[in-house]
Amino acid sequence: MNAEAWHAGEQELHRREGIAARMAEVGARALRDHMPEQHRLFFAELPVVYAGLLDREGQPWATLLAGAPGFVSSPTPQRLRLAARALPGDPVAPSWREGAAVALLGLQAETGRRNRMNGWIVGDQDGAFEVAVGQSFGNCPKYIHPRRAVHTRSPAPVQVTTGDALDEAGARIVRSADTFFIASAHPAASRSRDPAEGVDVSHRGGPAGFVRVEADSALLAPDYPGNMFFNTLGNLQVEPRCGLLFLDFRRGERLHLACRAALVPEAAAAGSWAGALRALRFQVERAVRVAGGLPLRWEEE
Repeated sequence: MNAEAWHAGEQELHRREGIAARMAEVGARALRDHMPEQHRLFFAELPVVYAGLLDREGQPWATLLAGAPGFVSSPTPQRLRLAARALPGDPVAPSWREGAAVALLGLQAETGRRNRMNGWIVGDQDGAFEVAVGQSFGNCPKYIHPRRAVHTRSPAPVQVTTGDALDEAGARIVRSADTFFIASAHPAASRSRDPAEGVDVSHRGGPAGFVRVEADSALLAPDYPGNMFFNTLGNLQVEPRCGLLFLDFRRGERLHLACRAALVPEAAAAGSWAGALRALRFQVERAVRVAGGLPLRWEEE
């Protein structure tokens, strides 16, 4: 890939940081149109894969798929196969269909490994999705809390609670979280086949309680130094809608939030979070809280 691996929103942030020339070179090296062998083998070890998809209105949602290790496989360097279906309560379940833009994140929290792959669903048959690679790249192990995901075969019964705002049970999950996932997208993602204009899903971590619930139920989260790709922030420059996923790792609950994001540089400048460069404010527009139905448990390392 070349400098156009970055879309206009990402390039603008690279220019602001004075790293545009360097990131043009990094993009050509780091963003691949195929998965290296180590990534292909890595995904096959996982019992869970985190994902970003768009609903019918173009709203990004962060979600996940789960199964026994081996449910993800890679028949070729340009394809990833996921032998799983959307989990009960998944707010974007209808979007797991052929032609949809999708972002996938493999995270092995106990080792700190994470790899990403963004592309398009090109096959949906025999209980499996096949995804074509648009961009494939690795991430550093920063801000990952070590815990092991273990597949289980007897998930608890499902209970789904939905609303237009964050309820107290949802706020409890957010206030105790040390991890969340954010899905974002270029505004052309639903129709473009340019790999730079797709969907993205990313991991965010910090001390427990690092995401704050404001009086109006908006969320405030720090943006810590990272790889300077600005995949998420670049998308939010051109499309403020995003999706958040919080997990209660002890109870196995999932909290999916549809939000609008705004960058708040002055929050970090005021010293709200040690080491943060800036902050993000998320206005919650829809909330889906799912108890049960998740064939996973987490063991703290």
